[in-house]
Amino acid sequence: MLSILMKLNREIIFQSIYKVLGIILIVFSLYTYDTSALEKESPTKMNRLKNEKSPYLLQHADNPVDWYPWGDEAFEKAKKEDKPIFLSIGYSTCHWCHVMEHESFEDEDVAKLMNDAFVSIKVDREERPDIDNIYMTVCQMLSKGGCGWPLNIIVTPDKKPFFAATYIPKESRYGRAGMIEIIPKIKHIWENQRTEVLKSADTVTSALMKATDSSNLSSGKELDQSTLVTAFNQLSNNYDSTNGGFGRAPKFPIPHNLLFLLRYWNRSDDEEALKMVEKTLEEMRFGGIYDQVGFGFHRYSTDPEWLVPHFEKMLYDQGLISMVYTEAYQATGKKEYKNTAEEIFTYVLRDMTSPEGAFYSAEDADSEGVEGKFYLWKEEEIREHLDKEDADLFITVYNVEKNGNFNDESSGGETGSNIPHLKMPLSEIASSFKTSQEKLEERLDKSRKKLFEIREKRIHPHKDDKILTDWNGLMIASLAKASRVFNQKKYAEAAKKSADFFISNMMDKDGNLLHRYRDGDAGIQANIDDYAFFIWGLIDLYEATFDEKYLNLAIDLSNIMINKFWDEEGGGFYFTPDSGEQLIVRQKEIYDGAVPSGNSVAMLDLVRLARITANTKFEETASKIGVAFSNTVSRSPVAYTQMMSALDFGVGPSYEVVIVGDPNSVETKKMIKELFSEFVPNKVIIFIDSEEENPKIREIAQFTKTHIPLNNKPTAYVCRNFICNLPTNDPNKMVELLKQRKVPN
Repeated sequence: MLSILMKLNREIIFQSIYKVLGIILIVFSLYTYDTSALEKESPTKMNRLKNEKSPYLLQHADNPVDWYPWGDEAFEKAKKEDKPIFLSIGYSTCHWCHVMEHESFEDEDVAKLMNDAFVSIKVDREERPDIDNIYMTVCQMLSKGGCGWPLNIIVTPDKKPFFAATYIPKESRYGRAGMIEIIPKIKHIWENQRTEVLKSADTVTSALMKATDSSNLSSGKELDQSTLVTAFNQLSNNYDSTNGGFGRAPKFPIPHNLLFLLRYWNRSDDEEALKMVEKTLEEMRFGGIYDQVGFGFHRYSTDPEWLVPHFEKMLYDQGLISMVYTEAYQATGKKEYKNTAEEIFTYVLRDMTSPEGAFYSAEDADSEGVEGKFYLWKEEEIREHLDKEDADLFITVYNVEKNGNFNDESSGGETGSNIPHLKMPLSEIASSFKTSQEKLEERLDKSRKKLFEIREKRIHPHKDDKILTDWNGLMIASLAKASRVFNQKKYAEAAKKSADFFISNMMDKDGNLLHRYRDGDAGIQANIDDYAFFIWGLIDLYEATFDEKYLNLAIDLSNIMINKFWDEEGGGFYFTPDSGEQLIVRQKEIYDGAVPSGNSVAMLDLVRLARITANTKFEETASKIGVAFSNTVSRSPVAYTQMMSALDFGVGPSYEVVIVGDPNSVETKKMIKELFSEFVPNKVIIFIDSEEENPKIREIAQFTKTHIPLNNKPTAYVCRNFICNLPTNDPNKMVELLKQRKVPN
């Protein structure tokens, strides 16, 4: 999608809009704002957001701005009063959303102007990603990049946009127009140059429709192995060999890049692919982007070295990043990757898990109105709480400086503040101290736990405790995978608890998924990400537990997904269901950004389910997804690495493994353990309980009805690329068959 947006004729749009408005889009530096405005007291009068469930909307419920939630009431009011709509989109853990709220939306003067000129609507982008996707596309069309949150769009009462901006200061500075100046100007233009405004809105809407028209996304041809090679080469060209990761700064983890590279290494034996993964994972774990004291990853790094993070923590990052570390351990056997994945799980299960077992969405970057304050340390503070030897060791290992390594006061740092981080592996540090790595780790962990207890007494960042189906699906998938790879049943139990919560609370009477749960209320129709990501979690949960109810549900939801989201004409999945709200466009998302797209994940889901069930409809639909976006993807596959993982599975080699045996026998458990010890990402696993008279799985996978244990022992049936090998009782033979993974030239 981004590649299409970049090709739009911006000049036409620019001339049309800026001739009318006479102002520029406002994209303010995220690192130069004075956060003292955060200390301003909020008024106490409540607006219409007071009855919402979203933490983000509730944060604005006491603003003097007369906010409305998205809905008919606001649009009817705008039509009746003949006013444009000020649409403000953000999320509760967004630092600059807080800044703009405290500076402008809590300001009586700004609120008076807004209430006079507009009908104002607040949207939580995490509750309504469908709305956010549309108007973010508008911003991207108009601004040559620089889009993010807060996202402020001015639209007509029929939802057509004619102005877009991100953060807007209260008053103009550094040549950037402020709210105080912009609002009267837009009001004047709306009242006196309506024809031009409506013409501009129509121009933008037409361009939006063109941008979201999927008819030019397909070449009509299937993607193939050459696309995988191109994706690898493009990643390699953008790789930072010094610091790991891709590009310069800001630097995002982008876990699906690494998941694809592991698969590319597995298929090609190209050691460069594995080196890119390992270097990136090592540098990320060393850096300040990783919470060295409390675990878990921050959202991104503001510098190339992974040192200074944007401090918010997102559930989707924890799910995807832990998955990469789990697979890296499976591929290499290196304990540090397993340790990191388990530390992420410790954080999520400790701090991000609801009493019901589902997972919360995010933690803020700010505490006490200052970004990062909760996570920073001063040398004297560490010395105060640790004895001298332990303090000296911790300060040395984690590179704590007397004058601090994070002193950017404009971003929340104070003189002498430190982000604990590593510069080399603990094995090398242990050698320099002439001790073993195990003893060093033991001492450091003792100090870490003490500092964690001290940190717990600080004022915590805000936690966004809404529960989202799509992000929980990612976490379920990661926990389920790790439970098998690490042979830790507790992770499967945690994944089951979350999945069971959704089964009980997040499905309507017709079996359709819902998107958001908070404070006892489940609501909002699920989007394609909800279906695709939750199905991903259910498939992995089946392979972790062999409980057929999760597999059955994955199949049922896949059928619903195809029926409600599939484009019969152009192929691919729409973001919203056919029964969803009629917005100005109905989009398809394909770009694998901070999270992978629903289309990319659905493609892999359907391939996996096809191989489990032998349902050719799933296989054909998965193939059609690739064809539907082939023109766009083939030009720049580096932007679609989750789809590349799906393509890698489809191209093969891939495997179907059926194990028949007594689930309680030592021999069966050994065979299953061996199955997960080998990194073979392109496989599906079916387990048949030989002690059960009529195993339910035989109804789901009917081709297994003839699979029986041989010699009264657990038996593995391994098929590769649609060719089946002779069954075996030998776990080593099973693994040997799975190692035959190279595609013939």
